[in-house]
Amino acid sequence: MNSCVTRIAAAAAVLIAMTGAAAAHPGHADAGGFTHGFLHPLGGFDHVLAMVAVGLYAALLGGRALWLVPATFVAVMALGGALGAAGYALPSVEIGIALSVVVLGAVVALRVSLPTLAAMVLVGAFAVFHGHAHGAEMPQDLSGYEYAAGFLAATALLHGAGIALGLGMGKLSGFGGRVAQAAGGAVALAGLALLAGVH
Repeated sequence: MNSCVTRIAAAAAVLIAMTGAAAAHPGHADAGGFTHGFLHPLGGFDHVLAMVAVGLYAALLGGRALWLVPATFVAVMALGGALGAAGYALPSVEIGIALSVVVLGAVVALRVSLPTLAAMVLVGAFAVFHGHAHGAEMPQDLSGYEYAAGFLAATALLHGAGIALGLGMGKLSGFGGRVAQAAGGAVALAGLALLAGVH
């Protein structure tokens, strides 16, 4: 069990190490194709934190929420991406993204046990902002579809990492729940810092 948790933590550390500590959206005017789309969410600290937190929260809720909550995020993010690619304006996108990190971290830290449908609505509301940010930077040609597939795949991978972390922590006898809560608190604090930096 401990070796399993160690492998999960190592995989998550690699994913987080791949992210940039700078702003989440440095601009990708020349971006195109699956690889650029896949790397885009991994290049933003806010995206990584929010998406891993969705997975952690799904693991906390368990049951059908384990797959319905992340699936909702991916589906609504795709919709938000389509809106962004089509040029529809969405106010306060960066604020919405930063708030998602705060709120999703907080629900993990506080072990907020929402019904599955309410949790789906919660993550879906924030997924629109994440999707819009990606879609607005998506190439307007055929490679845009590959780009979208890439950022959706990266999102699902990050959700999976969060689920694995959450389930792994849950197997730690005695203090696993507290570790997950501490991780959620750290995410929420990072979100507050991101929110303070939004202009």
